[in-house]
Amino acid sequence: MKKILIFITLIICASSYSQIKLPRLISDGMILQRDIPVKIWGWAGPNEKVEISFNKKKFQTMSSQDGNWTIVLPAQKAGGPYEMILSASNTIALKDILFGDVWLCSGQSNMELPMERVKDKYKDSIAKADNPNIRQFLVPDQYDFAKENVDLSSGEWRSVNPQNILNFSAVAYFFASEIYAKYKIPIGLINSALGGSPAECWISAEAVKKFPEYDAEYQKFKDGKLGTQIEENDRKINTDWYKSVNQQDEGLKNHWSKPDLEDSDWATMNIPGYWADNALGNTNGAVWFRKEVDLSNLKATNAKLILGRIVDADSVYVNGNFVGTTSYMYPPRKYAFDPKFLKEGKNEIAIRVINNTGRGGFVADKPYQLIIDNDSIDLKGSWKYKLGTKMLPLPPQTFIRWKPVGLYNSMIAPLKNYGIKGVLWYQGESSTKKPAEYAALMETLINNWRTEWKQGSFPFLFVQLTNFMDPKTEPGESNWAALRQQQKNILAVPNTGMAVTIDIGEWNDIHPLNKYDVGKRLALQARKVAYGEKNIVSSGPLFKEMEQKGNQLILSFTDVGSGLIAKNNAFLRGFEIAEKDGKFVWANAVIEGNKIKVWSDAVSQPFKVRYAWADNPIEANLFNKEDLPASPFEASLH
Repeated sequence: MKKILIFITLIICASSYSQIKLPRLISDGMILQRDIPVKIWGWAGPNEKVEISFNKKKFQTMSSQDGNWTIVLPAQKAGGPYEMILSASNTIALKDILFGDVWLCSGQSNMELPMERVKDKYKDSIAKADNPNIRQFLVPDQYDFAKENVDLSSGEWRSVNPQNILNFSAVAYFFASEIYAKYKIPIGLINSALGGSPAECWISAEAVKKFPEYDAEYQKFKDGKLGTQIEENDRKINTDWYKSVNQQDEGLKNHWSKPDLEDSDWATMNIPGYWADNALGNTNGAVWFRKEVDLSNLKATNAKLILGRIVDADSVYVNGNFVGTTSYMYPPRKYAFDPKFLKEGKNEIAIRVINNTGRGGFVADKPYQLIIDNDSIDLKGSWKYKLGTKMLPLPPQTFIRWKPVGLYNSMIAPLKNYGIKGVLWYQGESSTKKPAEYAALMETLINNWRTEWKQGSFPFLFVQLTNFMDPKTEPGESNWAALRQQQKNILAVPNTGMAVTIDIGEWNDIHPLNKYDVGKRLALQARKVAYGEKNIVSSGPLFKEMEQKGNQLILSFTDVGSGLIAKNNAFLRGFEIAEKDGKFVWANAVIEGNKIKVWSDAVSQPFKVRYAWADNPIEANLFNKEDLPASPFEASLH
């Protein structure tokens, strides 16, 4: 009997593996890379014959003993749609296949950020979005330290329409739109990015050995046991903390969201702002806010609350009716709700804010409004507030998914058989803690990916960090500026290009909304690096070299385009110089032809120069006449 069961099991196992199976990327609607031999691969039974019928030709192979097979199709010109029939012991028909240019889009949250997040800024673009020649494959956010994955757990090719576009990477979509408008070639986007991820996550186990610290960390997490233990512990701490908040919160117990609550004894503070700057002080826990709004002639058909950004989590009520919640600090708060919740006369808006560490409150320079149809009511100003419960800060969480190699194994390794035109990369914010190593990390990553794809030195285009955080009035050190310099250094790697975005950030938001200009500037780089346009100005000025003349430094640049300018016809700003002691002071600067002369009466022997050397160098205004900003830089005389 036991032998019979084993025999039946073997038959079932054999039959389950004898059918041809394809990776997620090889599916309906895919865009394949034009002008290069195309790999189609998958799995079947051991030593099974696999056949592909494509474009009136047949291609055959035998699977290996372990069931792997690959068929290489000859290079195809851009176009389609095509069908492809794959046959073994079963048959799979793939439809709506295009050939064009495929771009792998990777990095952290500013690459991941979808059109959904910027839909209010780009309403017209979304409403008019209808292009079956631009498609995205969204790679699921997963990690694995144990091994390189051979396939993805989910994903499908989606073309641009007003519904699908909301899930497209905003940067990648605007890039694709620019490239398609120029060349009319189908554009495929493989969106493989994860918020908060440092560069070392995206490097293979072999390549990360160049960095002993990261290799040692990877080895600790390789078997999965430590990661599981840490995650279980973090999950318990997190669950217990929020459970305690909810159990102890007097606001929940006593329904502080109700409109007729007696709140005359509540304190007041101005919103936007942080309660640490008010009588409550630097307190973590749950704090409730209430504001009364008088409405008249109310005939609303649509209503929405715009509540800027709130640190960290919020739950919002209108006249006691729950209208929305957000669980972490970064997304803009936009809560559409039933206008029936409103009434003539006095209306009460209540917000419960949970802050788990640091300073809790409402981010400045963001909109805070109640919008009723086409009218808006400004909600900035005085609000009543009261502490619901005070908590000790939530202990920091260990983000296992950000450990070295894990994202490479799950989100890059399964892609490397798929032909690409090049890579778009937007990452660096989470690497600012250790900027000095960044260029070496990225050179390793670029070479690692190029080696694994076996397509030579394909274009690798990246976004330099934008301006962010409070501006400073005096010269000083900046990890963000140091990392921008490292990014500029990456241009020494062949076939790379950098989009400078120092002028389009937001001081109070690490996720600035202007993703169109980021995509457009990446497209300019692609037109030069990937598509070979000779006469295009693809970048703002890039520092090249300098010489000393007395107490002056004379700076030379590449990518001056039609000429250097100080934007808005102002004086050049953002330059600082120092002697060998490294004590920087603000410098005068003037444009002389395609060079810049900088000096300071306080520096007799200038040795070093910096430009836009700050987290948020808002005064830096060196551009070329094509309206592209100069890259920040630091340099010394030899």
